[in-house]
Amino acid sequence: MRYSKHGWFREQFGVLRRQFLQEGELPFTSVLSEETISPALQEIDACWKDRIFSPLVTLWVFLGQVLSIDHSCRGAVARLVTHRVSQGRPPCSAKTGAYCQARKRLPERFFATITAMVGRALDSQVEKKWLWKDRCVYMFDGTTVNMPDTVENQEAYPQTYNQKPGLGFPIARVGAIVSLSCGAILNLGFRKYAGKGQGEVSLLRELWDVLRPRDVLLADSLMCNWTSIAMLTERRFELVSRLNKANRKADFRRGERLGKDDHIVRWQKPNSIRALDRKAYNALPASVTVREVRVRVQQPGFRTQVFVVVTTLLDPKQVTPKDLADLYRARWHNELDLRSIKCSLQMDVLRCKTPDLVRKEIWTHVLAYNLIRTVMAQSASRHGIEPRTISFKGTLQMLEAFQPLIAYHGHRGADYRIALYHGLLDSIAQHRVGNRPNRFEPRKRKHWPKKLDRMTKPRHVLKQEMLKGVSNI
Repeated sequence: MRYSKHGWFREQFGVLRRQFLQEGELPFTSVLSEETISPALQEIDACWKDRIFSPLVTLWVFLGQVLSIDHSCRGAVARLVTHRVSQGRPPCSAKTGAYCQARKRLPERFFATITAMVGRALDSQVEKKWLWKDRCVYMFDGTTVNMPDTVENQEAYPQTYNQKPGLGFPIARVGAIVSLSCGAILNLGFRKYAGKGQGEVSLLRELWDVLRPRDVLLADSLMCNWTSIAMLTERRFELVSRLNKANRKADFRRGERLGKDDHIVRWQKPNSIRALDRKAYNALPASVTVREVRVRVQQPGFRTQVFVVVTTLLDPKQVTPKDLADLYRARWHNELDLRSIKCSLQMDVLRCKTPDLVRKEIWTHVLAYNLIRTVMAQSASRHGIEPRTISFKGTLQMLEAFQPLIAYHGHRGADYRIALYHGLLDSIAQHRVGNRPNRFEPRKRKHWPKKLDRMTKPRHVLKQEMLKGVSNI
């Protein structure tokens, strides 16, 4: 590794590791290591000459920016100035120009590589009791993010077709593969919001190489199509999904009966598949074998009362219908994980003004999310509980409270820092998520929205009308 021989690199790397409990004899301390950082640093072609905003310092400041309530660059640089003064060093400039230029110089692959490796390192070390029937289960889903309305962002990620120019915001589709056991995000992809080849199915086929044989993919009904099932089976991946009623109907009078509302059927290959050329179409098998299980929901308050689970797990002794129903219900964790990263980490509306920086900002949010999930896994392992029972928001709040103390007292010795870590992990374990699997609430809002008119014209047009006295808004 080019930078690892320098003392300043090891010092900066130590600061980054200490902020996320990556030292001592705690579990999962190899998630953020030199082996993780090395491939990311290799993405930087030129030698880095900036002694203040080196790659690791820039990453550290960027992480602090996305974790803070104040997402401004000025606040991020102010935290670096404070850190340098607390360590007895001369303060750097409080202006944001050098930091913004350093972010631009770092390639997107630097952020993508370190984020993916941290997520995979965490997932590879999960305890066996956190798995589902000794199998790794991964969820896939997509979401959208908005970004500033600049010319560059509009060209890369156009707003929706039914919005007038100047009124909407550029919108990007983001897809993620998430571990069910620990919540880590293993891979991420970006697309335009609309257009041919821009959907979630296309995103999944780009990202599923991170899966391994026997892994289970847990997805919604959009992924339940013949082509995806055939490709997953070819790669020896398993699928648990929900039947897409718009494309196919379940007839439990056909196939091999396994029990009530449970049978195995063959799906014949469609006559044509628009996404594949003739050669790829001919390479696929003539049919796929799947298992269909009808699930009836008795709990009041649920919108869906009956649905069909489709899976390639065919053995009814190893996986019962109840197992499949419970597993598909766990897919709701995917929605909660996306909510955590968009709401708790404030990634729903981004700040960067160019597509390249927008993607770097998203990767940094996901890196911060994976590092927080690592701390949650450490706390769960220490207290003998599962990571999914710990509150993500509570962990974020405790980590924000402890990080200044860890940074300021980092020079007081390893024993003192480990005592701080243990205190942090014990506090995190107290923030448990309520076990309320059958809770239901009315899908209504109590607070009325503010009575403000919607903007139906671009801002500069309205301001001109106000100057001319046409509008008094």
